[in-house]
Amino acid sequence: MDKRALKEQVWQAIDRRADEIIAFGRDIFAHPELGYKETRTAAKVEEKFAALGLNYQKGLALTGLKARIKGKKAAVGGGPSVCVLGELDSVLCPGHPHADPQTGAAHSCVHNGQLAMMLGVGMGLVDAGAAEYFGGDAVLIAVPAEEYVEIEYRSKLRKEGKIAFLGGKQEWILRGLMDDIDISLMIHAMFDEGGKPPKVKMGYGGTTNGFIGKFVRYQGKEAHSGGAPHAGVNALNAAMLGLMGIHAQRETLKDDDTVRIHPIMTKGGDLVNIVPADVRLEMYVRGKSMEAIIDAAGKVDRALKAGAMAVGAEVEVETLPGYLPKLDEPKLDALLRTNAEALVGPAAVGPRGHTTASGDLGDISHLMPVATLSVAGVRGEGHSENVRIEDEVLQYVTSAKAMAGVVIDLLWDDAAVAKEIVAGYRPLYTKQTYLRMWEELLR
Repeated sequence: MDKRALKEQVWQAIDRRADEIIAFGRDIFAHPELGYKETRTAAKVEEKFAALGLNYQKGLALTGLKARIKGKKAAVGGGPSVCVLGELDSVLCPGHPHADPQTGAAHSCVHNGQLAMMLGVGMGLVDAGAAEYFGGDAVLIAVPAEEYVEIEYRSKLRKEGKIAFLGGKQEWILRGLMDDIDISLMIHAMFDEGGKPPKVKMGYGGTTNGFIGKFVRYQGKEAHSGGAPHAGVNALNAAMLGLMGIHAQRETLKDDDTVRIHPIMTKGGDLVNIVPADVRLEMYVRGKSMEAIIDAAGKVDRALKAGAMAVGAEVEVETLPGYLPKLDEPKLDALLRTNAEALVGPAAVGPRGHTTASGDLGDISHLMPVATLSVAGVRGEGHSENVRIEDEVLQYVTSAKAMAGVVIDLLWDDAAVAKEIVAGYRPLYTKQTYLRMWEELLR
């Protein structure tokens, strides 16, 4: 057996399971669930882990799962562990044709594709007996709550002690669930840009913005809107002035910092004939670096407080841990590129630059090497009601083959490549300093 022959055997095994992988991807797409509530999705992943005969843990950070494929050639004490991540959750998009009619959840984020890919990797490695040649472990992870939504609900979970972080990967870091992982890999769908599909089928590398979250509550005084509005304090007016104050700050934000500030109002009052006394906002403050995020967040806080002061209302601004900017690892990117080119051709593969979106993989990238393979086959703008999957083979099956190829590259020959990448990586944080950073920032 040589490495190329092993890849071919694993890819053939994935192809033999293609119908099953696609059926799984369709099923999850049709049954979206929001973060920390992904009970059905987690159960479906568990069924596949059990069918593959894998030892797994479940209920991790409420809904997550983790299965390990142990390398048979690992030295005494074990070798490096390479994980392939899939995200269990969806977003809120009630207008999507496949949205859940009760919750409004929809997979317009295409996280279902990540799960299908992750399971496809597991199927290929198990069916082909790849672990016989691995000098380390392959770990399959289904992680909850990547989409940073329902901030008020998750803040309640925090106060109840059920979670400490609003994002699933951060919660896994806190709970020690990433302590035995050395390299993390995942895919993400490529969406339309400017109404046009991506120019390539697969992309490698790239960085992302980070952000911090905010939950804002304006409190005024109720009164009859028609009979005695002068007796009230209008919290809605305070919030509107606060938002206008944020807009007035935008020209002070540097283009190179790629700052994005986007609030929503989740409550604007109680009844139309009562002066609004309870108004609530949720928002992100994004940026290319934590320095830019902290600077912008200070301006946001100042504006929000000014809105309350203007009308005599009170305001509470709760700053919540968001996500760190994602860092890049060129050596992993090279492996993604090589395997993608072998499957779809060099002309259909290209590098990815910086995106102003965010993800909690950024936090993991400050602790260990990570890499993301971007995969086309999807039409529509991300997180919108027009997202649809047009090439299920590319999105679910070919992506699994590419990622399985990277795992083989890393763990072949006593995991020599994985060991080299881990040894050469200089993490910006340890687990302890990472947790302390968030604690001090939020304090």
